[in-house]
Amino acid sequence: MKTADILALSYKTVTSNKLRTGITVAIIAFGIMALIGIITAIQAMNQSIKESFSTLGANAFAIRYKDRNINIGGRRSISAVKKGARPDKTSNVGKKIDYLQAKMFKENFKFPSLIGLQLNGPGNVIVKYGNKETTPEVQIRGGDENFLLINGYTLQAGRNFSRMDVETGRNVCFLGSEIAEKLFPNKPEAALEKIIRIANLPYRVIGLLKPKGSSAFLQMDKVIVTSYNNVRRLPNAGTSYTINVMVDNLTQLEPAIGEATGTLRAIRRLDIKDNENFFIDKSDSLAETFISLLSSISGSAGAIGLITLIGAAIGLMNIMLVAVTERTKEVGLIKALGGTRKSIRNQFLFESIIISLLGALFGIVLGVLVGNAFAMVVGTGFVVPWGWVITGIIICSVVGLAAGLWPAIKASKLDPIVALRYE
Repeated sequence: MKTADILALSYKTVTSNKLRTGITVAIIAFGIMALIGIITAIQAMNQSIKESFSTLGANAFAIRYKDRNINIGGRRSISAVKKGARPDKTSNVGKKIDYLQAKMFKENFKFPSLIGLQLNGPGNVIVKYGNKETTPEVQIRGGDENFLLINGYTLQAGRNFSRMDVETGRNVCFLGSEIAEKLFPNKPEAALEKIIRIANLPYRVIGLLKPKGSSAFLQMDKVIVTSYNNVRRLPNAGTSYTINVMVDNLTQLEPAIGEATGTLRAIRRLDIKDNENFFIDKSDSLAETFISLLSSISGSAGAIGLITLIGAAIGLMNIMLVAVTERTKEVGLIKALGGTRKSIRNQFLFESIIISLLGALFGIVLGVLVGNAFAMVVGTGFVVPWGWVITGIIICSVVGLAAGLWPAIKASKLDPIVALRYE
C-alpha cells in the first residue's frame, strides 16, 4: 500500500473508535494543557512585572538601605541582599537612611542628574470625601518636586509641589486616577482644590495624576502622593528614605552609580574596609529578580506536563496493544492479500501519532486559553508561547511514536495463518 492509503486507513480506524480515542486524546490534552497553560501564565506575569517596574526609567536608579526586604509601593517584597553576599560585622545592615543623610546626599551629590527623595507612608488607608470613601488599600507616598518626573507620573490637572510645600510639609496631595474616579465618579477633575480626608486627616488636592496602569504586583493608580516632610509626621510611616537619581542618558548611569556610592559611603562614615550598608538598584534589576523566581515555576510546569505525558504514553501503548489483539484477524487478512510488515507497522504507528497530535492540538488550544485567562486578570495582552507550542507538538509526536512502536512491531510480526484463525 502507498503511504497516503496507509495514512487514510489509520485515520479512519482512529475516528471509528470514538470513545477509546477520545479518552486517550483527553489524557494527552490535559498534560499539554498543564504545560502550555502554566508557561503562558508565566509569560503574562513576566510581561506584567516588566511593566510594573518601569516606574524608574532606564537611566535612573534608586538607593535604599540594605534590609532583608525592599519596601516597594508600601508592600514587603523581594530580598534586597545579593545572592550569596554576607555583610560583615562592620557593615551595620540595619542602619537606615535617615532624613539628614538623604538631605546631605542631595546637597553633596555633584554628578549632573536629577535627585528625588522619597519616603513611603502608611499603606491600606481609607480616603474619604463627603459620603464617598475608598477601600482600605490606598498607599501614601511622600516625595518632592522631582517625584513625578523620576517615577514616571504626569499631571492630568493641577500643579506640582512647590519648594515651600515640601519644606513645610503642608497637607497637600496628588490623587491617583482610581481614587479620583472613586471619590468623584462623574468628573474626576472636580477633585482639584477639594479637601479630602486621608486616614481622618484633612488634605487639599492640588493635582490629579494621569492613569499609569496597575498590575498584579503594583497598584500604581491607587496612591496618594504628598511631600516626604508630611509623610514623616504620619503614624506607621516608613523610617528609611529612598534616594532616586536620574541622569541625562544611559551612558552616564554606571559613572553616576559609582559617584553615588562614594558620596553615600562618606555620608554614612564607612571605613574603606567596610561593606556598603545600602543597596543600589536599577529599575530593571527588581524585575529580573522576580522573573528569575518565576523561572523555577517553569521547571515545575515542565515536570507536571512530563509526568502527565508519561501516563498518557503508557495509556496509549496499552490501547494500541489492545487494538492489535482485537484486529488480529484484520492483520492476518492484510498479510494474506500481500500486505507487507512495513505497511502494517506504519498503519499502527500512524494511528498512535494521530491520536497524540490530536491530544496536542486540543491541549495547546486549551492551554493558551487558560493561560490568557490569567493574563486578563493581571492586565496584560494576549500571549502565545510559540516556542513551547512547537515543543508540545514535537513531544506529542515522540510520545505517539514511542507508544505505538512496540504494538506496531508486534502486529507486523503476526503469522498470517495463525492470525486468520484467531477468535
